[in-house]
Amino acid sequence: MTLAPPPSSRVQLTDDGKLRHFLSVEHLSRSLLEDILDTAASFVDVGGRAIKKVPLLRGKTVVNLFFESSTRTRSTFELAAKRLSADVLNLDIAKSATSKGETLLDTLRNLEAMAADMFVVRHQDSGAPFFIANEVTPGVAVINAGDGRHAHPTQAMLDMYTIRHYKGGFAGLRVAIVGDVLHSRVARSQVHALNILGAEEVRLIGPRTLLPVAAAESLGVTVCHDMAQGLKDVDVVIMLRLQKERMDSAFLPSEAEFFRLYGLNNEKLRHAKPDAIVMHPGPINRGVEIASEVADGPRSVILNQVTFGIAVRMAVMSMAISGQESSQNPEQGDQHGR
Repeated sequence: MTLAPPPSSRVQLTDDGKLRHFLSVEHLSRSLLEDILDTAASFVDVGGRAIKKVPLLRGKTVVNLFFESSTRTRSTFELAAKRLSADVLNLDIAKSATSKGETLLDTLRNLEAMAADMFVVRHQDSGAPFFIANEVTPGVAVINAGDGRHAHPTQAMLDMYTIRHYKGGFAGLRVAIVGDVLHSRVARSQVHALNILGAEEVRLIGPRTLLPVAAAESLGVTVCHDMAQGLKDVDVVIMLRLQKERMDSAFLPSEAEFFRLYGLNNEKLRHAKPDAIVMHPGPINRGVEIASEVADGPRSVILNQVTFGIAVRMAVMSMAISGQESSQNPEQGDQHGR
Protein backbone atom coordinates (compact mmCIF):
# COMPACT_ATOMS: atom_id res chain seq x y z
CA MET A 1 0.00 0.00 0.00
CA THR A 2 1.22 3.52 -0.79
CA LEU A 3 -0.09 6.29 1.42
CA ALA A 4 1.13 9.75 0.45
CA PRO A 5 1.28 12.21 3.36
CA PRO A 6 -0.78 15.39 3.01
CA PRO A 7 0.97 18.61 1.92
CA SER A 8 0.25 20.55 5.10
CA SER A 9 0.20 19.98 8.84
CA ARG A 10 -3.33 21.22 9.52
CA VAL A 11 -4.35 17.79 10.77
CA GLN A 12 -1.64 18.04 13.46
CA LEU A 13 -2.92 21.18 15.16
CA THR A 14 -6.02 22.31 17.02
CA ASP A 15 -7.83 25.46 15.93
CA ASP A 16 -5.86 27.44 18.51
CA GLY A 17 -2.50 26.06 17.37
CA LYS A 18 -1.89 23.36 19.98
CA LEU A 19 -0.51 19.95 19.12
CA ARG A 20 -3.29 17.43 18.36
CA HIS A 21 -1.13 14.79 16.59
CA PHE A 22 2.61 14.70 15.97
CA LEU A 23 3.18 13.38 12.46
CA SER A 24 5.95 15.53 10.98
CA VAL A 25 8.02 18.57 11.93
CA GLU A 26 7.56 19.96 8.42
CA HIS A 27 5.33 23.08 8.34
CA LEU A 28 5.31 23.42 12.14
CA SER A 29 6.33 26.74 13.67
CA ARG A 30 9.58 27.50 15.43
CA SER A 31 7.66 28.45 18.57
CA LEU A 32 5.91 25.08 18.67
CA LEU A 33 9.17 23.15 18.24
CA GLU A 34 10.73 25.26 21.00
CA ASP A 35 7.71 24.52 23.18
CA ILE A 36 8.34 20.79 22.69
CA LEU A 37 11.99 21.24 23.69
CA ASP A 38 11.10 23.36 26.72
CA THR A 39 8.47 20.85 27.86
CA ALA A 40 10.98 18.03 27.45
CA ALA A 41 13.43 19.92 29.66
CA SER A 42 10.89 19.75 32.49
CA PHE A 43 10.82 15.95 32.20
CA VAL A 44 14.54 15.17 31.95
CA ASP A 45 15.05 14.74 35.69
CA VAL A 46 12.08 12.37 36.12
CA GLY A 47 14.33 9.40 35.32
CA GLY A 48 16.56 10.27 38.26
CA ARG A 49 13.79 10.29 40.85
CA ALA A 50 13.07 7.50 43.31
CA ILE A 51 9.57 7.25 41.80
CA LYS A 52 9.95 7.77 38.06
CA LYS A 53 6.39 8.91 37.37
CA VAL A 54 4.28 12.03 36.87
CA PRO A 55 0.47 11.82 36.71
CA LEU A 56 -0.21 13.69 33.45
CA LEU A 57 -1.58 10.68 31.55
CA ARG A 58 -3.06 8.77 34.47
CA GLY A 59 -6.14 6.90 33.28
CA LYS A 60 -5.12 7.17 29.60
CA THR A 61 -4.38 4.19 27.35
CA VAL A 62 -1.50 4.35 24.87
CA VAL A 63 -1.23 1.71 22.12
CA ASN A 64 2.17 1.11 20.52
CA LEU A 65 1.19 0.09 16.99
CA PHE A 66 4.47 -1.02 15.40
CA PHE A 67 4.25 -2.54 11.92
CA GLU A 68 8.06 -2.38 11.70
CA SER A 69 10.42 -3.88 14.24
CA SER A 70 12.20 -1.49 16.58
CA THR A 71 13.82 -1.91 19.96
CA ARG A 72 15.03 1.57 20.86
CA THR A 73 12.07 3.61 19.61
CA ARG A 74 9.42 1.26 20.94
CA SER A 75 11.05 0.86 24.36
CA THR A 76 11.54 4.61 24.82
CA PHE A 77 7.92 5.31 23.86
CA GLU A 78 6.80 2.65 26.32
CA LEU A 79 8.95 4.10 29.08
CA ALA A 80 7.75 7.62 28.25
CA ALA A 81 4.10 6.58 28.49
CA LYS A 82 4.62 4.70 31.74
CA ARG A 83 6.51 7.62 33.28
CA LEU A 84 3.47 9.74 32.42
CA SER A 85 1.39 7.12 34.31
CA ALA A 86 -0.46 5.86 31.24
CA ASP A 87 -1.56 2.27 30.65
CA VAL A 88 0.40 0.84 27.70
CA LEU A 89 -0.56 -1.84 25.18
CA ASN A 90 2.19 -3.15 22.89
CA LEU A 91 0.51 -4.71 19.87
CA ASP A 92 2.45 -7.61 18.35
CA ILE A 93 1.77 -6.93 14.67
CA ALA A 94 3.34 -10.22 13.57
CA LYS A 95 0.54 -12.02 15.41
CA SER A 96 -2.19 -9.43 14.93
CA ALA A 97 -5.26 -9.49 12.72
CA THR A 98 -3.53 -7.49 9.97
CA SER A 99 -1.27 -10.48 9.30
CA LYS A 100 -4.43 -12.54 8.86
CA GLY A 101 -5.96 -10.25 6.26
CA GLU A 102 -7.72 -7.60 8.36
CA THR A 103 -7.36 -4.07 7.00
CA LEU A 104 -5.53 -1.31 8.81
CA LEU A 105 -8.81 0.57 9.23
CA ASP A 106 -10.56 -2.47 10.76
CA THR A 107 -7.68 -2.91 13.19
CA LEU A 108 -7.95 0.77 14.09
CA ARG A 109 -11.69 0.56 14.75
CA ASN A 110 -11.25 -2.46 17.02
CA LEU A 111 -8.57 -0.71 19.04
CA GLU A 112 -10.75 2.39 19.35
CA ALA A 113 -13.50 0.14 20.72
CA MET A 114 -11.10 -0.68 23.56
CA ALA A 115 -11.07 3.05 24.48
CA ALA A 116 -7.50 3.82 23.39
CA ASP A 117 -6.48 7.47 23.82
CA MET A 118 -3.31 7.48 21.73
CA PHE A 119 -1.72 5.46 18.95
CA VAL A 120 2.06 5.48 18.53
CA VAL A 121 2.48 4.29 14.94
CA ARG A 122 5.53 2.91 13.15
CA HIS A 123 4.84 1.74 9.61
CA GLN A 124 6.80 0.75 6.53
CA ASP A 125 4.56 2.85 4.26
CA SER A 126 5.04 6.60 4.03
CA GLY A 127 1.89 8.39 5.12
CA ALA A 128 0.35 5.60 7.22
CA PRO A 129 0.28 7.72 10.44
CA PHE A 130 -1.40 10.56 8.49
CA PHE A 131 -4.02 8.09 7.22
CA ILE A 132 -4.69 6.91 10.77
CA ALA A 133 -4.83 10.48 12.11
CA ASN A 134 -7.45 11.36 9.51
CA GLU A 135 -9.53 8.31 10.42
CA VAL A 136 -9.39 8.18 14.21
CA THR A 137 -12.26 9.18 16.42
CA PRO A 138 -11.97 12.79 17.66
CA GLY A 139 -10.10 12.86 20.94
CA VAL A 140 -7.58 10.15 19.98
CA ALA A 141 -4.01 11.35 19.39
CA VAL A 142 -1.59 9.84 16.86
CA ILE A 143 2.21 10.01 17.15
CA ASN A 144 4.41 9.09 14.19
CA ALA A 145 7.22 6.76 15.31
CA GLY A 146 8.60 6.50 11.76
CA ASP A 147 6.87 5.99 8.41
CA GLY A 148 8.61 4.61 5.33
CA ARG A 149 11.22 7.01 4.05
CA HIS A 150 9.11 10.00 4.97
CA ALA A 151 9.53 11.15 8.57
CA HIS A 152 10.66 10.31 12.10
CA PRO A 153 9.68 13.48 13.98
CA THR A 154 10.33 12.42 17.58
CA GLN A 155 13.85 11.24 16.65
CA ALA A 156 14.49 14.61 15.04
CA MET A 157 13.24 16.44 18.12
CA LEU A 158 15.37 14.41 20.54
CA ASP A 159 18.31 15.22 18.27
CA MET A 160 17.37 18.91 18.42
CA TYR A 161 17.15 18.68 22.20
CA THR A 162 20.63 17.11 22.31
CA ILE A 163 22.08 19.85 20.10
CA ARG A 164 20.48 22.62 22.15
CA HIS A 165 21.65 21.00 25.38
CA TYR A 166 25.29 20.96 24.29
CA LYS A 167 25.39 24.04 22.05
CA GLY A 168 22.93 26.34 23.81
CA GLY A 169 20.94 27.14 20.65
CA PHE A 170 20.96 26.91 16.87
CA ALA A 171 22.03 30.36 15.69
CA GLY A 172 25.36 30.18 13.86
CA LEU A 173 25.55 26.39 13.96
CA ARG A 174 26.86 24.30 11.08
CA VAL A 175 25.52 20.76 11.16
CA ALA A 176 26.71 17.86 9.00
CA ILE A 177 24.44 14.85 8.36
CA VAL A 178 26.53 11.98 6.97
CA GLY A 179 25.76 8.73 5.19
CA ASP A 180 22.65 7.10 3.78
CA VAL A 181 20.43 10.15 3.38
CA LEU A 182 18.49 8.60 0.49
CA HIS A 183 16.80 5.97 2.63
CA SER A 184 16.68 7.94 5.89
CA ARG A 185 13.42 9.31 7.26
CA VAL A 186 15.46 10.61 10.21
CA ALA A 187 17.59 12.84 7.96
CA ARG A 188 14.54 14.42 6.34
CA SER A 189 13.03 15.28 9.71
CA GLN A 190 16.37 16.57 11.00
CA VAL A 191 16.79 18.91 8.02
CA HIS A 192 13.31 20.36 8.46
CA ALA A 193 13.81 20.83 12.21
CA LEU A 194 17.25 22.44 11.86
CA ASN A 195 16.00 24.89 9.24
CA ILE A 196 12.94 25.81 11.30
CA LEU A 197 15.03 26.32 14.46
CA GLY A 198 17.50 28.59 12.68
CA ALA A 199 20.71 26.62 12.11
CA GLU A 200 23.12 28.58 9.92
CA GLU A 201 23.98 25.70 7.57
CA VAL A 202 22.99 22.07 7.11
CA ARG A 203 25.34 19.88 5.06
CA LEU A 204 24.50 16.46 3.66
CA ILE A 205 27.57 14.29 3.09
CA GLY A 206 27.69 10.97 1.29
CA PRO A 207 28.23 9.12 -2.00
CA ARG A 208 26.16 10.21 -4.99
CA THR A 209 24.18 6.97 -4.88
CA LEU A 210 22.97 7.72 -1.34
CA LEU A 211 22.21 11.43 -1.67
CA PRO A 212 18.95 12.59 -3.29
CA VAL A 213 20.68 15.68 -4.68
CA ALA A 214 17.69 17.35 -6.36
CA ALA A 215 15.45 16.89 -3.34
CA ALA A 216 18.24 17.84 -0.95
CA GLU A 217 19.01 21.12 -2.67
CA SER A 218 15.32 22.05 -2.62
CA LEU A 219 15.50 21.78 1.18
CA GLY A 220 18.11 24.51 1.38
CA VAL A 221 21.09 22.37 2.33
CA THR A 222 24.66 22.07 1.09
CA VAL A 223 25.50 18.76 -0.61
CA CYS A 224 29.05 17.36 -0.27
CA HIS A 225 30.60 14.17 -1.59
CA ASP A 226 33.96 14.71 0.10
CA MET A 227 34.14 14.01 3.83
CA ALA A 228 36.95 16.45 4.60
CA GLN A 229 35.21 19.30 2.80
CA GLY A 230 31.84 18.50 4.35
CA LEU A 231 33.13 18.30 7.92
CA LYS A 232 35.24 21.45 7.78
CA ASP A 233 34.43 23.68 10.77
CA VAL A 234 31.09 22.02 11.62
CA ASP A 235 29.72 22.18 15.15
CA VAL A 236 27.67 18.97 15.02
CA VAL A 237 28.23 15.70 13.16
CA ILE A 238 25.22 13.38 12.80
CA MET A 239 26.08 9.96 11.43
CA LEU A 240 23.30 7.89 9.84
CA ARG A 241 22.86 4.14 9.82
CA LEU A 242 23.25 2.40 6.48
CA GLN A 243 19.71 1.23 5.69
CA LYS A 244 20.87 -2.08 4.27
CA GLU A 245 17.37 -3.54 4.40
CA ARG A 246 16.20 -0.83 1.97
CA MET A 247 18.96 -1.06 -0.62
CA ASP A 248 20.73 -3.47 -2.92
CA SER A 249 24.41 -3.82 -3.79
CA ALA A 250 24.13 -1.20 -6.54
CA PHE A 251 24.14 1.63 -3.98
CA LEU A 252 27.70 1.05 -2.72
CA PRO A 253 30.56 -1.30 -3.65
CA SER A 254 31.13 -2.62 -0.10
CA GLU A 255 30.81 -1.67 3.55
CA ALA A 256 34.59 -1.54 3.82
CA GLU A 257 34.77 0.97 0.96
CA PHE A 258 31.97 3.03 2.50
CA PHE A 259 33.82 3.17 5.81
CA ARG A 260 37.07 4.16 4.11
CA LEU A 261 35.41 7.14 2.42
CA TYR A 262 32.56 8.11 4.75
CA GLY A 263 32.99 6.27 8.04
CA LEU A 264 33.78 8.61 10.91
CA ASN A 265 37.08 8.08 12.69
CA ASN A 266 39.27 10.43 14.70
CA GLU A 267 41.27 11.42 11.64
CA LYS A 268 38.20 12.62 9.73
CA LEU A 269 36.74 14.20 12.85
CA ARG A 270 39.73 16.58 13.04
CA HIS A 271 38.18 18.57 10.18
CA ALA A 272 35.27 19.54 12.44
CA LYS A 273 35.56 22.17 15.16
CA PRO A 274 37.49 21.05 18.26
CA ASP A 275 34.31 21.16 20.34
CA ALA A 276 32.07 19.48 17.75
CA ILE A 277 29.74 16.80 19.11
CA VAL A 278 29.06 13.46 17.40
CA MET A 279 25.57 12.01 17.20
CA HIS A 280 23.90 8.90 15.76
CA PRO A 281 20.20 7.94 15.84
CA GLY A 282 21.11 4.27 16.33
CA PRO A 283 21.50 1.45 16.16
CA ILE A 284 25.12 2.05 15.17
CA ASN A 285 27.12 -0.23 12.90
CA ARG A 286 30.67 -0.05 14.25
CA GLY A 287 33.27 -0.11 11.53
CA VAL A 288 30.69 0.80 8.89
CA GLU A 289 29.41 4.31 9.72
CA ILE A 290 31.52 5.03 12.76
CA ALA A 291 34.67 3.78 14.45
CA SER A 292 34.52 2.66 18.07
CA GLU A 293 37.18 5.27 18.93
CA VAL A 294 34.61 7.94 18.02
CA ALA A 295 31.41 6.20 19.19
CA ASP A 296 32.93 5.69 22.64
CA GLY A 297 35.05 8.84 22.60
CA PRO A 298 34.71 12.08 24.57
CA ARG A 299 32.87 13.92 21.78
CA SER A 300 30.17 11.28 21.38
CA VAL A 301 26.75 12.11 22.86
CA ILE A 302 25.00 9.05 21.42
CA LEU A 303 23.87 7.57 24.74
CA ASN A 304 22.67 10.97 25.91
CA GLN A 305 20.40 11.08 22.85
CA VAL A 306 18.65 7.97 24.16
CA THR A 307 18.18 9.50 27.62
CA PHE A 308 16.86 12.76 26.18
CA GLY A 309 14.60 10.77 23.85
CA ILE A 310 12.44 9.58 26.73
CA ALA A 311 11.88 13.16 27.91
CA VAL A 312 11.11 14.40 24.39
CA ARG A 313 8.59 11.62 23.82
CA MET A 314 7.01 12.39 27.19
CA ALA A 315 6.68 16.01 26.06
CA VAL A 316 5.09 15.15 22.71
CA MET A 317 2.66 12.65 24.23
CA SER A 318 1.55 14.96 27.03
CA MET A 319 1.14 17.92 24.67
CA ALA A 320 -0.89 15.89 22.17
CA ILE A 321 -3.24 14.60 24.86
CA SER A 322 -3.60 18.14 26.21
CA GLY A 323 -4.37 19.43 22.71
CA GLN A 324 -6.98 16.74 22.17
CA GLU A 325 -8.65 17.57 25.48
CA SER A 326 -8.65 21.31 24.80
CA SER A 327 -10.18 20.76 21.34
CA GLN A 328 -12.93 18.65 22.90
CA ASN A 329 -13.49 21.18 25.69
CA PRO A 330 -12.30 24.67 24.62
CA GLU A 331 -12.88 26.06 28.13
CA GLN A 332 -10.52 23.55 29.70
CA GLY A 333 -7.21 24.94 30.87
CA ASP A 334 -3.71 23.79 29.98
CA GLN A 335 -3.11 20.35 31.49
CA HIS A 336 0.63 20.96 31.91
CA GLY A 337 0.30 23.86 34.31
CA ARG A 338 2.46 25.96 32.03
